Amino acid sequence: MRFISWNIDSINAALTSDSPRAQLSRDVLETVAKADADIIAIQETKLPAEGPSSKHLEKLSEYFPKHAVEWVSSTPPAKKGYAGTMVLYKKEMKAKKQIPLLGAPDTMDNEGRLLTLEFDKFFFVNVYTPNAGDGLKRLAQRQEWDRLYADYLSGLDKAKPVIACGDYNVAHEEIDLANPDSNHMSAGFTDEERAGFTNLLSKGFIDSFRHIHGNVEGVYSWWAQRVKTSKINNSGWRIDYFIVSDRIKDAVKKSEMMDSGSRQDHGPIILEIEI
Repeated sequence: MRFISWNIDSINAALTSDSPRAQLSRDVLETVAKADADIIAIQETKLPAEGPSSKHLEKLSEYFPKHAVEWVSSTPPAKKGYAGTMVLYKKEMKAKKQIPLLGAPDTMDNEGRLLTLEFDKFFFVNVYTPNAGDGLKRLAQRQEWDRLYADYLSGLDKAKPVIACGDYNVAHEEIDLANPDSNHMSAGFTDEERAGFTNLLSKGFIDSFRHIHGNVEGVYSWWAQRVKTSKINNSGWRIDYFIVSDRIKDAVKKSEMMDSGSRQDHGPIILEIEI
């Protein structure tokens, strides 16, 4: 089976805007569509509480005519049009949708950050992990989210194998970002966030990219939009992951980044696994 995960940074902008950035996003959508994945996870949809409009669904069906769509969006008291996740999966696959509530702090459970589909042989989990924020103002809450999320995946794993993916907003090791020395106090590379990811893996999961590629360096999934040369110079971070249950790690055949052209921000990642 083939899986793709991508933080799109606004489905509406990608599908309906005429801006140069929107065209770059549509180029990435074309790349994703051509890969013909069985399941596609999208983060940061930024859709309203009622979800995608008929126009959004029509546009998505042009790219992914073989796929059904499930989604969860931000709802009050969380901010409007904030975060949000979506999963597209082949229509012949039978899926049971779950919108887990972790008991997370602040409005995190209302931000549409977590969407689970149960299939016959595995759980598929799409996550958009909260960012610790400017000045690390949300770091303590982020740590609680990380603990609750790890426990949630561990609970699923007791029933059947788990394939989890998304924007985890953390570079786990120093080799997962281009400039570790200057970023130890930056959101996404604090000791606390890295420890949270270590705790997740310790509960019976593997980072599929590292499982396949070992300690290869210079491979990233995100480049800052605000720095015009970040992608040209490959000054990036690897913060998007496919996590799988340890007991199915040997079924992983491919785990890597996909080409996102000149578009900065997140690029899609791909997993191939025999399951």
